[in-house]
Order: sequence, then C-alpha cells, then structure tokens
Amino acid sequence: MKEQFLSYIHNLQDQICSGLEAIDGAAKFREDLWDRPEGGGGRTRVIENGQVFEKGGVNISAVHGKLPDSMQQLFKVGEADFFACGLSLVIHPKNPMVPTVHANWRYFEMYDAQGEVMQSWFGGGQDLTPYYLFDEDAIHFHQTCKTACDAHDPSFYPKYKKQCDAYFWNTHRKEARGVGGLFFDYLKADEQHTMNDWYDFVTEVGNSFLQAYVPIVERRKDLSYSEAQRTWQEIRRGRYVEFNLVHDKGTLFGLKTNGRIESILMSLPPHVQWVYDHHPDPNSDEEKLIRVLENPVEWL
Repeated sequence: MKEQFLSYIHNLQDQICSGLEAIDGAAKFREDLWDRPEGGGGRTRVIENGQVFEKGGVNISAVHGKLPDSMQQLFKVGEADFFACGLSLVIHPKNPMVPTVHANWRYFEMYDAQGEVMQSWFGGGQDLTPYYLFDEDAIHFHQTCKTACDAHDPSFYPKYKKQCDAYFWNTHRKEARGVGGLFFDYLKADEQHTMNDWYDFVTEVGNSFLQAYVPIVERRKDLSYSEAQRTWQEIRRGRYVEFNLVHDKGTLFGLKTNGRIESILMSLPPHVQWVYDHHPDPNSDEEKLIRVLENPVEWL
C-alpha cells in the first residue's frame, strides 16, 4: 500500500503543478529534493512571484525511522518504527479576490519489533480560505468535495465537512480559518472498509482538487482590487499563519520528527500584517466574511 500511495502522490504532484503553472501563465515551480538524516526525504516544489500566485508549494514527503517520544505519547504506544508519506499544498494568490487553498493527502504505517505493520491509516482533505466571500465559489468547492465523497458513501460529505469545520477552527480567535471543505483522519480498515477502499476514496478526493479550485481562480484572478483590499488580505493571512503555527497537526508532526524546516514552513505567505485590535467596518464585505467565519455555513 505504501508504494502504491507514494507512486500516486508523485503523479498527483506533477498534475497539480502543471495545472497551476498553466493558469498562472508566467511562473514555474522550482523543485528541491531533500533527505532526512533519520530516514526518507521529499520533493518540494515552490512557485513564487507569478502573475496569479504570489507564493505556493506542492510538497511530497516520505519519511521513516524510529517513532519520536512525543509521537509515542500521542499514539499511546511504546517504541516503534514508522513510515509516513503525503502530499501537502498551500497556494497564496496575489489578487485578494482569489481565495487561498490548502490540501493534504497522507498515509501512515507503524511497525512492531518484528517489522510487522501494527497500524495503518489514511488522512487528508482540502479547504478554501477566501478574503472576499463569493457564495458561488464556496458552493462550487463544496459541491466538488461532495461529488467525490458521494462516489463512495453519501454519509462521507456531511461527516467530513463537519470535521473540517471543527479542525480548521482558530480557537483563540473563535472563528474558522476559511469556509471549509473536507477533513478526515485515521481512516483504518474496519468491518465496512478495507485499506483498498480507503485508498480509492482518498485518491478520488485528490483527483478532484484541480476541478475544485481552478474554476474559482479563473473567475476571480482578473478582478480589480484596491490597496485597502490588499491590506485586508494581508491581515487575514495573519490568521492563517496563526492557525498553522499554533494548531496544525502537519506542522507539529514535521517539527517533532525533524522534518525539513523550509518545506514545513512553505505554507506561510510572504506578506502578512498584524494590526492591533482590527475590526472591519460595519456592513462591509469584510465584515460579511467575518460573520460567516464565526458561524460555519451549510453551503449545499
């Protein structure tokens, strides 16, 4: 399974990078191969200063070795070996009318002293973080997520949408990071699903990513915007940074397993502002966004 999924995410990385380069029309992804001293490595691809995308990364990692003490405590196990691979992406557009997007699809195995697999699971999801809210964009993104889920089980979309709203929640701000999408973790074999079933589901979601995001970018990338709207984008990016550094499991896992810091922090945007006690004007488009982030919406 790990070889099968690793091959899949390498191909998906190629597809997503090609699709994003095509819509940007100027910038290309720079590739950076790296090794982890304790075992494994990755393939980082970063795009910067494009016509459409200010900064973005589409990264693959496949790491293995001894499970760190902090992870042993998290998983409630003793000494064990592990393997983890995944594709993680974050795209920060230039135009504040175009939303930031994040996605991640991953696979994890844990081994006993004899090298036998003790546990294995999939995780992942994709979510949208707009700076100016266009309802049709949120609906399109969620409909694409639902279609991918419904191909496997109609109960998946409402379940994983709810988990997404709960996970991407900035507790210290009492607001969502964005308008959500899907989030799932610890998808293990059970009476209803084999690991092959979960592989088919996770790859279906991965394959839907470009369809979920690219039409939104096409609609919004050439809209005009003001300096004040750009400032709002940078203030909201600050909330994005806060979530990734305080709450995000992937960031914390990378830091605790001695991951490559440049790849881990790739998700952070290049231009951000923190304005003291900032509040948008009443009844403004900016306040409209905040109201939605404070109370997650059923978009479908």
